[in-house]
Amino acid sequence: MKTALITGAGRHDGIGFEVAKELAAKGYHVIISARQQSQIDDRVAELNNQNLSASGLLMDITSQESVDIAVKVFTEQFKQLDVLVNDAAYFGDFADIVNTNFDQVEKIFKTNLFGSWRVAQAFYPFLKQAGSFRLVNVSSGAGSYDDPVYGLLRGSMGMDASEYALTKLALNGLTIKMAREFEKDGIIVNAICPGVVNTHPDAGFGGRDVEEGADGIVWAATLPDGAATGGFYRDKKPLPW
Repeated sequence: MKTALITGAGRHDGIGFEVAKELAAKGYHVIISARQQSQIDDRVAELNNQNLSASGLLMDITSQESVDIAVKVFTEQFKQLDVLVNDAAYFGDFADIVNTNFDQVEKIFKTNLFGSWRVAQAFYPFLKQAGSFRLVNVSSGAGSYDDPVYGLLRGSMGMDASEYALTKLALNGLTIKMAREFEKDGIIVNAICPGVVNTHPDAGFGGRDVEEGADGIVWAATLPDGAATGGFYRDKKPLPW
């Protein structure tokens, strides 16, 4: 049975948990990772109650110590890892460049860029060992120069979200570097924009259903051997960087 680790999968109505559900339904053993053990326990129980294979892994991706402990725990419990989905993210404030709070900037970069980088680095030995691995960075069109809907040249979703957009721009660059460096190991790396997803249904935010947002991530996580690497996609279609 293939194993998939999904970060940021602790919320019942979040994209990460939906990805975990769909991968589990495809026969994967999914590892629910989040910062709160209670969330992990609840999500694992949900899947197990549906006769789906799942377990949990406590991990704060902004803490090197926490990630190191998570790797140790993983090593004691599992022999392989086939898929890593870097879904954990932080949105931050709706602020323009002039009014951005730099404490918020540091916090959002620690999660959206450095956290994803830290997890990929820490689990790289397992990625390399698999010989046929899928690494998915959950990004956003807000970090694209010319995404026709959300791009930097088009207003980043029609709102001021400068720090978020810039973290996703950097994450897209990291995806390209990972893809080039990891290709020799048979690791396929892609960035996926799920679109604006209604992960807080009660808030009236709007956006697409979480199932629709997760679909492209699951697609990238299950690409066949020989598939393209180093791409940026939404709805399984290439996006401009």
